[in-house]
Amino acid sequence: MVEIIFLGTSCMQPTKKRNHPSFMLKYKTENILFDCGENVQRQMRLTGIKPAKITRLLISHWHGDHVFGIPGLMSSMGADQFAKKLYIYGPKGSKKYLEHMFKSFAAKDIIPYEVKEVKSGICFENDDFILRAEPLKHSADCIGFSFIEKERLRINIGKAEKLKLSGPILGQLQAGKDVIHNGKKIKSKDVTYLVEEKKISYVADTLPCNGANKLAKNADLLISEGTHLSDIKEKTRKYMHLTIKDAALIASENNAKKLIITHISPRYKSTAEIVKEARDHFDETIVAEDFMKVRV
Repeated sequence: MVEIIFLGTSCMQPTKKRNHPSFMLKYKTENILFDCGENVQRQMRLTGIKPAKITRLLISHWHGDHVFGIPGLMSSMGADQFAKKLYIYGPKGSKKYLEHMFKSFAAKDIIPYEVKEVKSGICFENDDFILRAEPLKHSADCIGFSFIEKERLRINIGKAEKLKLSGPILGQLQAGKDVIHNGKKIKSKDVTYLVEEKKISYVADTLPCNGANKLAKNADLLISEGTHLSDIKEKTRKYMHLTIKDAALIASENNAKKLIITHISPRYKSTAEIVKEARDHFDETIVAEDFMKVRV
């Protein structure tokens, strides 16, 4: 089970109800933070997330609304005696920007961290999941990310109980191995079923582009910026962002299953118009709210 917690859903300027951009993806022992706008650490505490539990930080680009929360967050993690290394993934220049950021104040308790600058392809992979990046088209170097849970075998509990299977044997069967139980051969395929891979993608600030399409392709959940309604499309294009319609079309044309729109301009006091424009092109759309939780 993957859980998404939205910590900030506005864009450059926060509002009373929307903080700067950020969300947390929780999976097993992983707590992956996507972008880190100003005040994110307070948002985390309001949702009961301990900063010291963060395992990875994914930075889409270095505009202030997406990164101004980093120094405070990493200082607090140090004060909370964060005992590991924080793995940070971001676009070209991320190492330099972080170094300059920590030189701009009397840094104290900054935790150990490792930065990997990425443009496209796999950023990280283990037995359970893959983190993948794709380049986006914005006024600063920008990337989007996909979290891909790998396909895996699961035990059919009913069949396992009927055969009185338990203990380490179940682990072997789930690993795809046949076993001998009470003198009888049990085939893995007879007591397991395949859970297909799960893809959750984040399209950050961008114009419509190939990278956004790749991220959205067959996504179980697409989290995309949608800064303005399309009635001010020219302004949106000037600042190199997506309209709500753009985000919905990217989801629709790339066979995404569900779309959540975030990075909402403060000009919109109600989400009714946003939902209407999006659902005119892609029915399975909702608008993110701060502290909203979604399970995938």
